[in-house]
Amino acid sequence: MTAIALTQRHPSVTADRLVAEMVPPPRFAGVSFGSYLPDHTQPSQADAVRILEEFAAGLNGNSAGTAKRGWFRRSAPAPTGPAGIYLDGGYGVGKTHLLASLWHATPGPKAFGTFVELTNLVGALTFKGAVDTLSSHRLLCIDEFELDDPGDTVLVSTLLGRLVENGVKLCATSNTLPEKLGEGRFAAADFLREIQGLSGHFRPVRIDGQDYRHRGLPAAPPPYTDADVDARAGRTAGASLDDFDGLLEHLKSVHPSRYGALLDDVQAVFLRGVRQVDDQSTALRLVVLADRMYDRELPITASGVPFDQVFTEEMLRGGYRKKYLRAVSRLVALARDSAKP
Repeated sequence: MTAIALTQRHPSVTADRLVAEMVPPPRFAGVSFGSYLPDHTQPSQADAVRILEEFAAGLNGNSAGTAKRGWFRRSAPAPTGPAGIYLDGGYGVGKTHLLASLWHATPGPKAFGTFVELTNLVGALTFKGAVDTLSSHRLLCIDEFELDDPGDTVLVSTLLGRLVENGVKLCATSNTLPEKLGEGRFAAADFLREIQGLSGHFRPVRIDGQDYRHRGLPAAPPPYTDADVDARAGRTAGASLDDFDGLLEHLKSVHPSRYGALLDDVQAVFLRGVRQVDDQSTALRLVVLADRMYDRELPITASGVPFDQVFTEEMLRGGYRKKYLRAVSRLVALARDSAKP
């Protein structure tokens, strides 16, 4: 069978699709508070589940909580409880699982997206259009709030301020500011400071723990040969097959908001010649692609260097360290999936 070449795809994504796709990614389509398994050595995890269940119960019991439309409306009936919850913890402790569980437990209309997806929505709809569209929602969940982009942080903070005024409830997770590089560091103070006037609306909920993707799991599996990659792609339905360098070059011409569409109908990813990436712009595009592949649970079969060596040591010590560590963790997990019998 003929494999798909991602480098030959130039997807176009409409604003309507951006709005319609504001739901938890497929990896989290069936999660719930009940399917989150707290680590009994970390009591904060069970506490977080309880707090979010109470938050969801408040939304379920407040039929009038659906936000009021209106660009010029400056006030709305004060909802009970906090306007927002901020899930504060290191990467890999299950924040996205809990965020998606809240979304599933809340009646609509509701929206779920990453910070990047939210900024893309503003770009597609305009600021006013995004306010009007999202103000009809009861809940907005924002995953991976990008604290390392000051301009976009101000933009999204202003947007969230409008939505809170119109009665929309919020729940968010975030990454860590560039100068705060401790891997297990908690970011609540950074988050509350960066969202400025919104800080009083959020209740921080701390979640302790280790990266679950590395608990007792092996290191990155050894890469395949080019011949093995080609052979496996040839007998796999829905396979994409590309040279790593060619794919990295192609990503320059595709807006990151379209990386999800780039993977439409792909069931497994095959890459030849994975190498260490030493250019930061290229590396950040690879991070976004890794997120989209991880969302879709696409196993990756690759030749070249193993994925735990794909970013340079300098990058892993730099300002985007958290992003690169997350991408390595996710790429390694997908490579393990491809190695399963």
